[in-house]
Amino acid sequence: MTDSEVMVTHPVLVVGAGPVGLSAALALRAAGLPALVLEGEAEVRQRPGSRATFIHGESLRHLESIREGLGWEVARNGLVWTTKRTYWGRDLVYTQTYPPPDPLQLPHSTNLSQVRIEAILLDACKRAGVELAWNQEITSVAVSGDEVVLGTAGGREWRARYVIGADGARSAVRDGVGVELEGPRIDNAFVIVDVAADPERPPAPERVYYYHHPAVQRRNVLLVPFAGGVRADLQLRVDDDPERFNDTEGVKRWIGVVLPEGYGDRVTWVSTYRFRQVVAADFTDRQRRVLLVGEAAHLFAPFGARGLNSGIPDALAAARAVSSALSDPSTAVGAVEHFADARRRAALYNRDASSLALKHMQANDLRVRIQRRVNAAIAKQGIKAGAWLDASPFGPRASEHQNETGSY
Repeated sequence: MTDSEVMVTHPVLVVGAGPVGLSAALALRAAGLPALVLEGEAEVRQRPGSRATFIHGESLRHLESIREGLGWEVARNGLVWTTKRTYWGRDLVYTQTYPPPDPLQLPHSTNLSQVRIEAILLDACKRAGVELAWNQEITSVAVSGDEVVLGTAGGREWRARYVIGADGARSAVRDGVGVELEGPRIDNAFVIVDVAADPERPPAPERVYYYHHPAVQRRNVLLVPFAGGVRADLQLRVDDDPERFNDTEGVKRWIGVVLPEGYGDRVTWVSTYRFRQVVAADFTDRQRRVLLVGEAAHLFAPFGARGLNSGIPDALAAARAVSSALSDPSTAVGAVEHFADARRRAALYNRDASSLALKHMQANDLRVRIQRRVNAAIAKQGIKAGAWLDASPFGPRASEHQNETGSY
């Protein structure tokens, strides 16, 4: 692009070429609008780990709605686990196996790495006529009159009537318009590990959760398969030193006992998190020109898969609001405020739901510890109480909070 092209005032700009930003761009194109995505990094970039791996069926349907075949393409590239198991120590307290997915319907969910999701969405964007400008790190945001001016580290200015900020947890767009994130950081650390699947001994298509895994000194462990690998989450105690568990030897040691023999040598990525449970004070700026979506607007612990699966409906709702605002300026403020209010309510619900899951997993409350033990004791007798133990680490079901923007 030339400097003169950069100085044009665009109808809308999307900041961030992650899956939420790319989804927003595709939704804009589906609405008949031009879409230009600004990304701070290079097109060829190293993306760490599997990141978000669980794509809900509702998200697949959202993607299918903005580009025919896109939901199906994501589904085909993923893995559908059909069994879930929950253990209390060595005892199996709950198991359920689902029938194979109907090949004529999008599955209830699919598991694949975020790197693969982004690649699929990027290809779809290119085919849909979305423009992408790489190496455009945003350093300033100014809103005046009827436009937003974005300044970059390279000295360029980008102008637009509306901006969709999808630039992640450290959002320069959010900071530039002075919106704060509100909420706590949790005490427990989690070590999250990606392990490449052994093609000769692929993991079973099962999600497995362990309370008090006996091989890791009774720490909780979650194992989730995805296409090409397994994600293992280890919940540390408050007084644990994460370095014991996330260095090369520490990871090999515990991965080697929670996964089959040899998987300790197949680790591809390790990270340690103390999750934040935060939601933006507002999903738009005072002038109603900037719309925040995805991790620019909220950060949740991953249990229940409420991050990307709420970011995608954020993106679609933002695109609808921008389309409405551009087509009828007299209702523009109302359209953006409706987006901000609806998606913030959804985010607060998701934060509360994932906070309940964390409270259950941390078990710092005596009542929670008693309830877990009672249910485990009953479940060992073959009673269905194990269903509560299986569901609680993932929070309430999304179907309990649907609105016009979809689940999550």
